[in-house]
Amino acid sequence: MKHYHVVSRIAIYLLSVILIIFGIFHFMYPRDTMVYVPIWLIGGITWVYIIGAAFILVGLSFLTNQYVKFTGYVLAALLIFFILTIHVPNYNHAGDKEMRQLALINILKDAAIAGFALHIAAGAHHQHFHLEDSD
Repeated sequence: MKHYHVVSRIAIYLLSVILIIFGIFHFMYPRDTMVYVPIWLIGGITWVYIIGAAFILVGLSFLTNQYVKFTGYVLAALLIFFILTIHVPNYNHAGDKEMRQLALINILKDAAIAGFALHIAAGAHHQHFHLEDSD
């Protein structure tokens, strides 16, 4: 059982580092990332910075094992939002085969990370929202 815990923590640390790198990328290259912000979403480049900060905060949360249940659910919701508002429309409106494949890869990548985030959040038994007695 202890071996499982070590491997699980390594996987969570790996995801944490990747999320922090994604977040830093949002701050370093906001104009490159802004092309993914849906046009109908008011705020423009502000959303790039908000998402970058969210990735960094979730990564730090997972690294420090603080607020893991909350941030895991937030990350999963954020990624599902990305799939529905960015990647699926890109897939549906892609002009060529390569762009369609790239959009599909992004759908699958974000779905996999969302699933892992849900698994991490569900496994954070010691952390409660304090909204209910059963958890």
